[in-house]
Amino acid sequence: MRGTKPHLRIEREPLRDRPPPEYLSDEAQEEWRRIVPLLAERKILTEADVGMIETYCMSIGTVREMDREIQRTGATQKVYKVDKDGNSLLVSIRKNPAVSIRNEAMTQARLVASELGATPVSRSRPTIADDDEDDDLFGWQGVS
Repeated sequence: MRGTKPHLRIEREPLRDRPPPEYLSDEAQEEWRRIVPLLAERKILTEADVGMIETYCMSIGTVREMDREIQRTGATQKVYKVDKDGNSLLVSIRKNPAVSIRNEAMTQARLVASELGATPVSRSRPTIADDDEDDDLFGWQGVS
């Protein structure tokens, strides 16, 4: 695109700390109480982000729940069959379904955390400056 690029300014009212929704699991509510104050302090949390935060917290809650299940029952499950004499025979060993559920929830949580600016990499990305900031993104101020 030729010519001067428009200066983008995003008007947003930061969301203050708020209690977690009651329908979230205990683990998800715990994560909500941990992450929302941090995002509110950075003034990057808006009303439009609430759905993403809920998704993130539900994912983290699922990760924690499945991790407890894996600790309780193990990462694998033995599959037995009973022969005609009534003896139990080991047929196979399979992955505990909780492992796959946990992994999917971890992936979801990581993706949403990145969107919310809650990962080290996402926090290091440049943002659009306010009008009163004179910082040049590329450090070319005064270069002629």
